Order: sequence, then structure tokens, then C-alpha cells
Amino acid sequence: MSSHYFIDDETLASNPKRFTYYFKSREYTFVTDAGVFSPDAIDGNTALMLRHIDLPRRDKPRGRLLDMGCGYGCIGILLGGEYGLDVTQVDVNPRAVRLTEENAKLNGVVTRAFVSDCYSAVEGCFDTIVINPPIHAGKDVMYAMYEGAPEHLVTGGRLYTVLLKKHGAESAAKKLREVFGNCETVYKEKGCFVFRCTK
Repeated sequence: MSSHYFIDDETLASNPKRFTYYFKSREYTFVTDAGVFSPDAIDGNTALMLRHIDLPRRDKPRGRLLDMGCGYGCIGILLGGEYGLDVTQVDVNPRAVRLTEENAKLNGVVTRAFVSDCYSAVEGCFDTIVINPPIHAGKDVMYAMYEGAPEHLVTGGRLYTVLLKKHGAESAAKKLREVFGNCETVYKEKGCFVFRCTK
């Protein structure tokens, strides 16, 4: 039995939890369970990245967002709810996808959520891809998420990701520059980096 959140492990005993989170204009409620990342609250790095993602206002044309490795869906649901985006959310973990679907309905946000090993089941291109990478899955998994992003972004589309220095942020920035030809640091404090790459 494994408690890792980045694999498909249906043997984990269920341990449902619920919490609320205030983001920009409203309060959101999330249901979580064992076997998903940060089940007690939205983790600090995700919160930092959310505050530094630059998206169009609701009165601008709707954009397409891909929440890669979505967990229980908080990133895509929060951004979709606030900015009126067309949201797709994928994860390798079926339990995470089921929670994402439940949380989207709970918060009145329309998303498409499905199981995908990285980009294997993802079709089309997006204006924004957001990744809080599963660092404990290893560098190969994390870098595969970065390498596959340009193929799924429109020209001018952006990738946002967050990493700690101790988890390889600086080497990840080098990898992102190799993949995209650019990598902006939009936030850096206390060893936490939020990166933005543009296709």
C-alpha cells in the first residue's frame, strides 16, 4: 500500500476531509481524501503561485486553462471560478480526478477532468498551463510535464510552475529555458520560485 499522490493506488483506505479557502472574490469549499497532495489545506507554494498568475479579466475573451497534475482540483477550480476560463484538469490518480469532479460541482465551476499520464490523453492547445509538479515522483516525471507543455500551448501561451530551491528550482529553471527558450522568475522569496515561460 502506498500513500504517494502521484500514482494510481486504489488500495488506499478512504479518509475524506473538507476545508474552505478564500480566493479573491469568494469562499470555496474542497473535499479531499487520502492519497492526494496536501489534503488538509491548499499548500503554501500553490497559494503563492495562484497569486502570481496573470490572467485576463472576466470581460476579456475566455481563455483555455490546463491544470496538469490537478490533485483534488483546487488550482483549476479557483482560476476557472475567478476568471471564467475553459478549464481542463488531468491527473494520473483516478481518486484525484473523482475529487476534482466533486469539487467543481460543489463550487459551481465547470471543468473537464479526466485521467491522463502526463499529456497522454490531452488533446488541443491551451492559453495557460499550470503545474505544481509532483516532486517526489522524480525529475523525469516533472521534466516530462515541462517538455510536453509547448506542444499543448497556443503561440503566446504561458506555463506557470512553482518549486522550492531545495527541490531543484534552479536546475528546473535551466531545463525550462532549454524547452521554451525563456523562463521568467515572477516570484522569489525564502527559497520559493514561481516561474513563467512563454511559447
